[in-house]
Amino acid sequence: MKDQLNIYEHFKAIPDPRRERGKKHLLEDIIFIAIVSILCGADDWNEIEMFADLKIDWLRKFSPLKNGIPSHDTFNRVFSLLDPKKFTELTVELFRSNILGGLDLVSIDGKTVRRSVDKKNNKFPIHIVSAWSSKNRISLGQVKVDEKSNEITAIPELLSQINVKKSVVSIDAIGCQKKITEKIIAQNGDYAIALKENQPTIYNEVLNYFETQILFGFEGVNVGYSKKEEKGHGRIEKREYWLLTDIDWISQKGDWVGLKSVGMVRSEREYRGKKSIESRYFISSLTDNDLFQKSVRAHWQIENSCHWVLDVVFREDDSRIRAGFAAENFSVMRKIALNFLKKDTTFKNGVKGKRRGAGWDDDYRNKIIGF
Repeated sequence: MKDQLNIYEHFKAIPDPRRERGKKHLLEDIIFIAIVSILCGADDWNEIEMFADLKIDWLRKFSPLKNGIPSHDTFNRVFSLLDPKKFTELTVELFRSNILGGLDLVSIDGKTVRRSVDKKNNKFPIHIVSAWSSKNRISLGQVKVDEKSNEITAIPELLSQINVKKSVVSIDAIGCQKKITEKIIAQNGDYAIALKENQPTIYNEVLNYFETQILFGFEGVNVGYSKKEEKGHGRIEKREYWLLTDIDWISQKGDWVGLKSVGMVRSEREYRGKKSIESRYFISSLTDNDLFQKSVRAHWQIENSCHWVLDVVFREDDSRIRAGFAAENFSVMRKIALNFLKKDTTFKNGVKGKRRGAGWDDDYRNKIIGF
């Protein structure tokens, strides 16, 4: 019963943006119906209304719904007005009790909801930065990037939402900013952040140092090293990891809070007779090569376990929802649904299968939401 109460009761704390006059439906009813419908396969407001109409007897176990099911226009209007920051804050709180303690690998990355573009009103598609927990396999939070800004300003806001204490935070090169490393360290976290030309001085120093040392086999240099090889589906991939902690040669070392090492990952892929080699560079507060390797590898979970699932299973990229805050709030609800589906370990047919099962079977749906 705990999670059911969390969903239904938890969001009562969010201010209702509607005028008192003319209200027919409770805000908590609208939010609960929308979340459960999305969990069960609904991908837009019309489908939410349709699911709720078909499952009204089940929904009345939670609320009397004296005025029936809200229309798709009502869902659209309410979520276009609902404060997405407060909605996200309450969502973070909802899953906080389910987060396991201890070391975690947290990946931060951005994603564009491609069809949310509004050419008529000259609005770009919305871009959202999310945090993903590798240990708990759930979304920890999200922030919408302002149209006149970028991920550089959104990432610190996201870090303020979540707890990264005793966690290693991995971010792509756009997050390679001094204020971001400072914020992570201030929260007693660690970082492994990709390094590219957007930080030309330190990037060129690290690039040249590694190229020279690899040429001479790191002779006389204390370096952490590991190698991994994976084979499957006709593809062979070899990855080598180097981590250097003797970095006094970096001219800007003192400008980066917590900087203790620089890393390099070289990936060699062979598929159908074609071979490619890619080298990537990182700045980090870590000194353990094994943990650095795990953090770099875990970063791809946000692509495979979160963004890919949102696109393929929840059809996020096909969504044309745009009005007001509706697209941002719908994105929050997709992640709520994804978190609940990921939590269930009894059904082995993937997120897509779990979503269908929740829509078809009342008992399985009850189990997922803890009723």
